[in-house]
Amino acid sequence: MTNSKTTTIAQAALVTSLILILGGSPVCPATSRPRIRELGVRPGNLSPGPLNAITDVHGVRVGHQTLVQGDSVRTGVTAILPHDGNLFQSKVPAAVYVGNGFGKATGFLQVQELGLLETPIILTNTLSVGTAVTAVVEWTLRQPGNETVQSVNAVVGETNDGVLNDIRALSVESRDVQAAIDAATDGSISEGNVGAGTGTRAMGWKAGIGTSSRVLPPDLGGFTVGALVQSNFGGALMIDGVRIGERLSEQAQASPETGSIMIVLATDAPLGSRNLERLARRAILALGRVGSLMSNGSGDFVIAFSTSGSVPYSDKAPDYLARRMRNDRMSPLFQAAVEAVEEAIYNSLLRADSMSGYRGTTMKALPIRELEEILSSAGVIDPTPQ
Repeated sequence: MTNSKTTTIAQAALVTSLILILGGSPVCPATSRPRIRELGVRPGNLSPGPLNAITDVHGVRVGHQTLVQGDSVRTGVTAILPHDGNLFQSKVPAAVYVGNGFGKATGFLQVQELGLLETPIILTNTLSVGTAVTAVVEWTLRQPGNETVQSVNAVVGETNDGVLNDIRALSVESRDVQAAIDAATDGSISEGNVGAGTGTRAMGWKAGIGTSSRVLPPDLGGFTVGALVQSNFGGALMIDGVRIGERLSEQAQASPETGSIMIVLATDAPLGSRNLERLARRAILALGRVGSLMSNGSGDFVIAFSTSGSVPYSDKAPDYLARRMRNDRMSPLFQAAVEAVEEAIYNSLLRADSMSGYRGTTMKALPIRELEEILSSAGVIDPTPQ
């Protein structure tokens, strides 16, 4: 962790400038702050995948476009793609769940009705949803094989980053959304102050993008569940059952009641839309484990998809056979979803650096040294190597 807030901000600005010039995001995170497991905390009981990221689900790709401009623009775009093919022509089973509906998500109704996802999932800020929808439609229409397509269900989620970002400036443009899609990779994912998490905060601290995964043991199917979150919500932080928010209350900044979180779940388990919705419901349980009460003004949305068994758009195949998991095999996947989302939220906080932005506002990063002391005294840090 850096000792100088000024140095940290300058370094972040330099990295972001390079990101903007290159039109994408680095494979390796720019921040030197640790993930929760690097502190020796092992949330839950199941094991993470090799990357401990949503990209542990084979085929899933994630891209960021980060916008840091002057002293008032702190925003961006994050894109999640289920596979690298033509998503409209090869749709994937999907479902949505709304924990609290104070939000402006688009495309959810058709996913709920048909149980299919046909575009990248885009995360951005509240007032850029319309721009993102247009950009996704344009991107989809340009894909080879979509020359006669006349209806596109663009899926876009948001949180409001108006504390650090001049959200009314409408800084996100169509090219930024498409750059995030084009930058998507199936490798390691940048976390913290990147993409749609650039200007977000949670529970009194700077937050951002976070990700994690869980892999079931072979006797339970060996399936992977990955989660990615855009954290921007209120509450009193708890980590692995320890009341961090209370212990650091004097250092934390005001945590407003309002706020939101977007949760994306991916799995390679052969699930249809009905069981994907059941999986999405369980993801909300992680919010209680980290200290959120899902306040009146919070938009808490989950979208879940499976990479197993894509659905062809072509009408040349009037039906198709789909392998589906039995209901009584779902419980381990439920556990995997809760644990992955919980850890993704921790990572969204720990990986975020302090940031100054709109109207001189500064959001401080969660203090790592103090956090380690609290967790160590509570006996939740495992000193053994991962």
